[in-house]
Amino acid sequence: MEGKPQERLKLAVTWAPPKVAQAMEKLQRELQETLEMLSPQELSNFRAILKKLDEEPRVSPVQLELEGRPAAGLAALLAKHYYLEAPRVLAKVLKQLPRADLLPRWQSDPTACSRVIPTKILKRSFDYVENELDRYDLSGKRKAFLMCVKKDRPGSDQDIRQMETWLGKCQFERTLCIDPDKKGLIETLTVFRDGLNEIKDEIACCLVTLMSHGENGFIKMKNGDKVSLEDVFEMFNNKNCPALHEKPKIFIIQACRGEKKDNGIETDDEPMESDDISERRRLPTFSDYFIIYPTQPDHVALRHSRNGSVMIAAMIDVFQQYGNKCHIVDFFTKVNNKVVHAEFYLHEEPIKVSLVMESTLTRSVYF
Repeated sequence: MEGKPQERLKLAVTWAPPKVAQAMEKLQRELQETLEMLSPQELSNFRAILKKLDEEPRVSPVQLELEGRPAAGLAALLAKHYYLEAPRVLAKVLKQLPRADLLPRWQSDPTACSRVIPTKILKRSFDYVENELDRYDLSGKRKAFLMCVKKDRPGSDQDIRQMETWLGKCQFERTLCIDPDKKGLIETLTVFRDGLNEIKDEIACCLVTLMSHGENGFIKMKNGDKVSLEDVFEMFNNKNCPALHEKPKIFIIQACRGEKKDNGIETDDEPMESDDISERRRLPTFSDYFIIYPTQPDHVALRHSRNGSVMIAAMIDVFQQYGNKCHIVDFFTKVNNKVVHAEFYLHEEPIKVSLVMESTLTRSVYF
């Protein structure tokens, strides 16, 4: 049984300190006043539009079903889910209903929401304000290695073009390696790595992109030879690439990791020694890595014969929307959200993919 409107207001702001809670309640009341002017059919249409709205974070169908009824519940959900963006999201949906007559209240003054929630408490109590010390210093040279096997991979030319565009906008100097054999890839990677070590003090980060056929733990060359991904990662660890000590090492792997297909569904730690045995500062052998895979272990990755790889295309779409505003983990989280919620078919069967991120980063990466 649904709670009374006032009870919903209290439930939606239990996370906030008193001043924020009061401001949030005021915002919810104003949202509710607008929503109560909609007919039952318009409220139903409002929920349907909100479900499909391209706004982050997305409201799930389950949330709408459990929390988005009646108008009071929907107001609470908007305030809790979108916070300061709630008025803008409300206006966006009202335009599509359409109920333009309700827009003036929310569009007449862009600072209206700031007055509802005072600027001194714009951030939630648990929001963390990042400072420069929490970011990697990327003011030096950014070096990228881009390898692509084009043989028997329709769409790979599009992948190369899109990756080159993205890397250029992120200010990376690129080294291209197209259709290598196993020996050629290792030799070219070694030259690239050694080049980083020669200009140690000038390097800010490196990014290695490998696009090919593959299986779990390996990528395949044009002649079918396999190259171990672990061997590639090891080439850039803190022992073999001192130029990248405490600097981000990013790997984008666009390759299958097996043959499994996800058709989707309908809607003990080792003991530590605490004593300090040495005053000499040390680093783990593998640190400051970020690795992104286009699919889960043992599963296929997706590539369109004209549009290129699903992950690469989604990266470009997200970059066009957000630019360099996101930390790399947040960036690929948005890419994953786009990929996960897209519909794909392989041999007329539905297929779903989800990106996989592995990270030993110690700071945020902003290009």
